[in-house]
Amino acid sequence: MHAELNLINSAAVLKKPNRPEIPRKTIYRLSVYLRCLARLKDKNIQTVSSETLAKVAGVKPTQLRKDLTYFGQFGTRGLGYDVAALAKMISDELGTTSLQPVILIGVGHLGLALLSYRGFEKEGFEIVAGFDLDPKRRRDKEITQPIFGMDELPEFVLQRNVKMAILTVPAATAQEVTNLVVECGIVGILNFSPIVLHVPEEVMVNNVNLAIELENLSYFIQD
Repeated sequence: MHAELNLINSAAVLKKPNRPEIPRKTIYRLSVYLRCLARLKDKNIQTVSSETLAKVAGVKPTQLRKDLTYFGQFGTRGLGYDVAALAKMISDELGTTSLQPVILIGVGHLGLALLSYRGFEKEGFEIVAGFDLDPKRRRDKEITQPIFGMDELPEFVLQRNVKMAILTVPAATAQEVTNLVVECGIVGILNFSPIVLHVPEEVMVNNVNLAIELENLSYFIQD
């Protein structure tokens, strides 16, 4: 029988004091595990084995256990994972235990759809404002967030201590906008623009290119 981890103890006890930096792919899988644990909590399931959690997450049990060793070795073998404790530990690590403020730049059709989506708050993120070259332009969807001009961006980011931004701007202006948000103190960018952004080493960019994703799917569905 594979060794299981008992996470009934507090998360503070379980963390390694000098844990190495977690690889980016592991961070992605931790996000997947967190959503799987949320579904288990909704079903009032209190403990789960590594085999079951791995199956739900679509990974091998050995991979799951390897990912979780970044939190340290802990507890009694054979009892499985405490769902609530593991979820809290991952949430603490990902920084989603409290609502993280996010700004969105480029309030066109895609930007407007993202602003109106309410599911982000459930995941620990709140899009607090939109920014656009034409903030007063009439838009076909009602949203609760304010839309500001680009000239108001630096002061807003500073006052609200915003560290993350979503870019839904045209490719022609994406790098210029990126330079501006980085100067303002943004260190995490979710980029929907179809262009590779150049940023300092301390800034993290995640690219969402829908055309590439569809192209990838197209390869696999060919006869």
